[in-house]
Amino acid sequence: MDTRIALLETAEMIARQRGLNGFSYADLSAHVGIRKASIHYHFPTKDDLTQEMLDQYVQRFLSRLAEISDRAESAAQGVDAYLTAYREALKDGGSVCLCVAMSADRDSLPAVAVESLNAFQKQSEHWLASVFERAQADRSILAVSSPADEAAAALALVEGAQLVARVTQDVSTFDKATAALRARLSLKRN
Repeated sequence: MDTRIALLETAEMIARQRGLNGFSYADLSAHVGIRKASIHYHFPTKDDLTQEMLDQYVQRFLSRLAEISDRAESAAQGVDAYLTAYREALKDGGSVCLCVAMSADRDSLPAVAVESLNAFQKQSEHWLASVFERAQADRSILAVSSPADEAAAALALVEGAQLVARVTQDVSTFDKATAALRARLSLKRN
């Protein structure tokens, strides 16, 4: 595997488990098996590593949202797949979405990373709002009144539920937190 890719993957794994402030280049050096100087060759600063890691993660997640949009036969199936994506990010309860982990470390992020996180959240809310708009038409989600409000609530729900599940290291905490939203979904196949 390419060293740069190995560094990005390892940094993401650790950041999702411990937060961005929970690791150093010494940790990456030990995990990847290279000297710290070699890490600095690829990423002169941790801010450089942070931004590239975040950019790649956001690109992958937005691609997943596009796939969900393409495959979902109803709005309910789209929201169900969205909830599943956030649940899968928890792994055994010891990991969270990279954007959730970075949000918790917001005050120590470079300004460009904070801007990227804000943009990601706006894109996520926009995607969710379009799904809830679709729900108003296909009636696959009960009681949708304001797609924008539903989107903001759903994003806050999954991100908060991830943090609580990480603290408890119990994925069922996420399931309990998202149960009310899931109960509103009509997942009948057309």
